[in-house]
Amino acid sequence: MTRSFPDGFLWGVSTASYQVEGAVNEDGRVPSIWDTFAHTPGKVTGGDTSDVACDVYHRYASDIEQARQLGVGAFRFSVSWPRVMGGRVNRAGLDYYDRVVDCLCAAGIAPVVTLYHWDLPQYLQDAGGWPSRDTAYYFSDYVTAVAGTLGDRVAIWTTLNEPWCSAFLGYASGDHAPGVTNPAASLAAAHHLNLAHGLAAQAVRAVLPSARISVSLNLSAVHPVTDSPADQAAAARVERVANDIWLLPMLEGHYDQQLFADTAAITNWSFVRDGDLAQVHQPLDVLGVNYYSPTYVKARPAGEYFGPFPGCNDVEFMPPTPPLTAMGWSQEPAALTGLLTGLARGFEGLDLMVTENGAAFDDVVGQGDKVHDPARVGYLDAHINAVADAIDAGAPVKGYFLWSLLDNFEWACGYSRRFGLLRTDFTTQQRTWKDSAFWYQNVASSNRLP
Repeated sequence: MTRSFPDGFLWGVSTASYQVEGAVNEDGRVPSIWDTFAHTPGKVTGGDTSDVACDVYHRYASDIEQARQLGVGAFRFSVSWPRVMGGRVNRAGLDYYDRVVDCLCAAGIAPVVTLYHWDLPQYLQDAGGWPSRDTAYYFSDYVTAVAGTLGDRVAIWTTLNEPWCSAFLGYASGDHAPGVTNPAASLAAAHHLNLAHGLAAQAVRAVLPSARISVSLNLSAVHPVTDSPADQAAAARVERVANDIWLLPMLEGHYDQQLFADTAAITNWSFVRDGDLAQVHQPLDVLGVNYYSPTYVKARPAGEYFGPFPGCNDVEFMPPTPPLTAMGWSQEPAALTGLLTGLARGFEGLDLMVTENGAAFDDVVGQGDKVHDPARVGYLDAHINAVADAIDAGAPVKGYFLWSLLDNFEWACGYSRRFGLLRTDFTTQQRTWKDSAFWYQNVASSNRLP
């Protein structure tokens, strides 16, 4: 039995500049916070850096050809802010992305641009980073330059990728660059990322009035472990700092007042100025949803907490339940269905896309350089079925982007985790199609699940 998707459903793959491009010192690129973080001993597994990564900066044409052979209709990639702007516009950096977009268009693949995927220029971090209001305005200047160069060839403009990670892994827990552990700074960063989203949407539309604007959020599918009022309150607290902190300002133009109460011991939110929320609340054409695994919580006595959910010091985050991916994440496709249908109910009329979904497993190269990855195929089949369930329930899901085309630099995990459809040999840069690539080729080409 096969399962078909609506006509025009968009199948794609996703990548991110710092994870794949390499060429960190070429053609005027300046250092990013991830260059600094990765070169700091003890921050990344194995001491890995992304100095070379997948060398996509030089190999983009052949990788786009691989995507064409996969049969995808769209390719989601991010523009590197430090490659484009080093205090002033770097023409060589813009020309690179101009060539990438031309190459995608020639291959019949729609370019989907992410304007920020975590690689803040280090000079801006030195000036205060995302906790500084000025960073949002510098971001707008950079976006104006990119929109003016890439123009209306871009199918969708995504302002930010997973701002929760930028704010809270970057400035609260310190697990990601820039490695700061300051909950008050993380909440200021969150607000300024919201402001940056709104300013970027306006900047793109000022250049391209008919542009389709999106944002990609790693929204948490949060569940209490019991129906007790205490556990439900714990889940609601996590929802506010994981999801509502983005959804309500961006889509409704306000923050939940209870979020302010939850975090009152951390900050007074004085960084929110008059007029900010009107700037944040810009018309959105597509809401991108990045999903990998659900979150289960229960109440606990208040105590010290140094994790990435500020204000949740009375919440216990439950360990994941097997079977786990190589990231140690549980697999629960039904939670994706619930997330999508919940968004459809909460924000009627807004198109949804799954802009990241996939799994890392410990792939093994077998005889004849074959990579058999049945666990990944099973994960993808189950989660794409979950998307179909959401569509059947009325959710307006218009596309699915698999993470990722290539094995790449997996942030603080370095090269120890592989998410790709194509295996990357990081010594030779050879690409090898895994079984999951052939499986996804069938899905994308036929618009149905086998």
